[in-house]
Amino acid sequence: MSQREATHTSTTQPTIGLLAAWGRFPLVVAESLRDNGYRVCCLGVKGYADANLAKVCDEFDWVGLAKFGRATRWFRKQGATQATMAGKIHKVNLFNPNAIWQLMPDWTTFKAFYPHFIARSSDKKDDTLLLAVVDTFASQGIEFVPATDFAPDLLVGPGQVAGRPLSTSEYADVEFGWHLARQMGALDVGQSVCVKGQAVLAVEAVEGTDQCIARAGQLCRQGGFTVVKTAKPQQDMRFDVPTIGVGTLESMARSGGRVLAVEANRTILLEPSQFHQRAAELGITVVSVQRLGESHGEEAELAA
Repeated sequence: MSQREATHTSTTQPTIGLLAAWGRFPLVVAESLRDNGYRVCCLGVKGYADANLAKVCDEFDWVGLAKFGRATRWFRKQGATQATMAGKIHKVNLFNPNAIWQLMPDWTTFKAFYPHFIARSSDKKDDTLLLAVVDTFASQGIEFVPATDFAPDLLVGPGQVAGRPLSTSEYADVEFGWHLARQMGALDVGQSVCVKGQAVLAVEAVEGTDQCIARAGQLCRQGGFTVVKTAKPQQDMRFDVPTIGVGTLESMARSGGRVLAVEANRTILLEPSQFHQRAAELGITVVSVQRLGESHGEEAELAA
């Protein structure tokens, strides 16, 4: 279904639902959707979403993390049969003792996650859990679509994004980190790796990119390392799309990171103007890598 097939209201303005979690990303998505002519009906996940979403969206309400039934009913009431998700859920919280019961799931959520948390007949990988969410909403008449279908300007293009050209050693680290990050993504482990001198300092797992960068800084006190963040080869653009912003730069500055390399056309860049300014202030080089295929011999190219 194309972006122009989003539900239309009586005012001819297309309606899109937004399921918002933690971070700046949901606010940026909401603003981009509004700028592109959509009526935005947003559900903010309690304990995660930013209350300022209520000022940006046409309709706003709160929903519990494990209240899928209420969420689907609310979206249908707003006339939204398509929705997009944005923001982060801190997955580490799902590994707390009795986490699923502490969330007090409704019946719809319980059925969706029963195989993963109760019967334990299925895994808890990111893709598996997020696909369970998508499938559950679809069964209730709400189709999740990529935010970038409605706001393609969110994606960063190929080439030099900020800072000076890479040195020979930094270029080698980007190439090395690219291959490693793609392999980790294929295994649904994480999106980011930190390297220096083609030695691996840290690999992102359940803790997230910022904590991965912090760990690299603890292990490489001299700093000057490279962070490579890529989409998975099997990336579903409806969820968990690699995202960078000023917060990523701040994490690198605190830990000693010098170069950030991301995947072109499959990475979301938040607030580009502020990002470019902060990268210059911190002296961090940012490049966007163009992928050249999915073969075993895949290479990374810094395409201007």
